[in-house]
Amino acid sequence: MTDNPFAPALLIEARGPVRIVTVNRPEALNAVDEAVHRGLANVWPHLAADHDARAVVLTGAGRAFSAGGDMEMFRRIQADPVARAFQLEQARAVFNNLIDFPLPVVAAVNGPAVGLGCTMAVLCDLVFVAESAFLSDPHVSVGLTAGDGGAPFWPLTMSVVKAKELLFFGTRIGAADAVALGLANAAIPDAELLPHAVAAAERLAALPPQAVQSTKRAVNLHVRAAANAILDYALAAEHLSYDTSEHRAAVDDFFSSRRGS
Repeated sequence: MTDNPFAPALLIEARGPVRIVTVNRPEALNAVDEAVHRGLANVWPHLAADHDARAVVLTGAGRAFSAGGDMEMFRRIQADPVARAFQLEQARAVFNNLIDFPLPVVAAVNGPAVGLGCTMAVLCDLVFVAESAFLSDPHVSVGLTAGDGGAPFWPLTMSVVKAKELLFFGTRIGAADAVALGLANAAIPDAELLPHAVAAAERLAALPPQAVQSTKRAVNLHVRAAANAILDYALAAEHLSYDTSEHRAAVDDFFSSRRGS
């Protein structure tokens, strides 16, 4: 399959049986705007239809994996409840389509992975983090419920109290700490990250596909069960968060600081 309906927001490169998906807004640290969000929701069924693909690498262009939600988009969906409802329903698709995607996905976290970027990274099947990179879910600190963030998933990888601490404070989690917490498999020297991730994907692609895909599905049923129990509430609460004075103030502060810089 050579077509890519998600360009230029997402790039798709074929390397034999491996597909490299790159979030492609480097000038904005790969912040998730409407086009990227649509791509991240729909690229997985698109790739599932690629019968020559056996594994996928997910990474970011430039110096970030993804800085999370785009503040311009936040401002737009604050003012438009219909667009907000659509974006949050699409957030459900981002989460569910990645969980249900049959092929193994390797995250090459080349720089900061924040908010939805962090969620995308840690939902992958193998997660390799550049030594200079970090993960963070700052939903709460900008006045939002972590509905499409760590709340549905992080308690499966670490203690509940630790998950709450990291989500309440939006703590930056360095590469080594991400490994220790179970959010990543390994911290990799920056220059070696993408070759390491591609090599891992090639190893996965060489394994018996039915065995790999059914094993992934069996393990991800744990995540699916958690998502089914939590995602409806979490996304509904996040929808309400956009109307709070705290979130509106956080967005206003962002634009005020940008004008002053």
